Amino acid sequence: MFGKTKIYTVESVTTGHPDKVCDQISDAILDECLRGDSQSRVAVENFGGHGILNIGGEVTTKSEVDFEEIAKQVYRDIGYEEDLEIISNIACQSSDIAQGVDTGGAGDQGIMYGYATDETEEYLPKGLVLAHKLAEGLENLRNSGEVSWLLPDGKSQVTIENNKVKSALISTQHKENISQEEIREILIQKIIKNVISDEDIEIYINPTGKFVQGGFEADTGLTGRKIMVDTYGGLAPHGGGAFSGKDPSKVDRSAAYMARFVAKNIVANKLAKKCMVSVAYAIGKAEPLMVETLDENGNSLAQFVNDKFDFRPKAIIERLDLQKPIYRKTACYGHFGKQGLPWEVVEDLT
Repeated sequence: MFGKTKIYTVESVTTGHPDKVCDQISDAILDECLRGDSQSRVAVENFGGHGILNIGGEVTTKSEVDFEEIAKQVYRDIGYEEDLEIISNIACQSSDIAQGVDTGGAGDQGIMYGYATDETEEYLPKGLVLAHKLAEGLENLRNSGEVSWLLPDGKSQVTIENNKVKSALISTQHKENISQEEIREILIQKIIKNVISDEDIEIYINPTGKFVQGGFEADTGLTGRKIMVDTYGGLAPHGGGAFSGKDPSKVDRSAAYMARFVAKNIVANKLAKKCMVSVAYAIGKAEPLMVETLDENGNSLAQFVNDKFDFRPKAIIERLDLQKPIYRKTACYGHFGKQGLPWEVVEDLT
């Protein structure tokens, strides 16, 4: 996104998308572990589809957690009513990993990135903000009861050309016996026109012509499979590590949050118009292998960042107060740009 990109496309999905169902279940389990034990170690993933949900991973916690009941409650909260057969296979965290993490080291090796831009008040790319608003608009319209035929699964997509919206796409699950013409008219009037102010855009609604089957009935879902929706829409690099279901000792999550915190503060303090932060770790080691920070012109701000911010895992957890049950609300519509999250707080860097 640091180049002169004139056209790009980004997507978002609703809470009822199969992958997002799994993300929410993973983060709800994480929250429940942290609620009773802030030192919990959690790495939980889910694989669901066609009536069956598999919960697997590693948990070390003093909390009493009913994994199956949490999964069922999240599924109901989203709006699905069918029963799920749940298979749970949770083990304790490897002692080999724990011996490095317990001393303050990173829970894994890897590269994490953070990004911010001054083009929106969320400090995110315009297209990504709009895509999330379209998808969330679907859910809000369904939950309000104003449109009775909307069902939980759905997607959005926005194409930006020369900083203007070129096209908008919404695919939504719906009940039988509703015409695509009515679906198109209502979604344009009640969602798209309320979100997008650009005129003469191309609009696509349910391009296949029908979307009655959705969720686990139509497709499988997997925790961590929407990492671009979760971050920057593919407009900034991604190290490959997903977030949901991981406690903050896992730098895949906490260091990505810290990188976003730094990038946003660099831009908010007008030290750059765009900023990308990258950081890398070795498993069990506290000091990062590297921290780099670039502005929109490719100039390094690394020295300034290293003087102001501590990227050691324990320091990140303490600075951002990450051992609280705050994670389920991150599992939809992106982990960034939302108010009330500690890595979105703007500080004075002078």
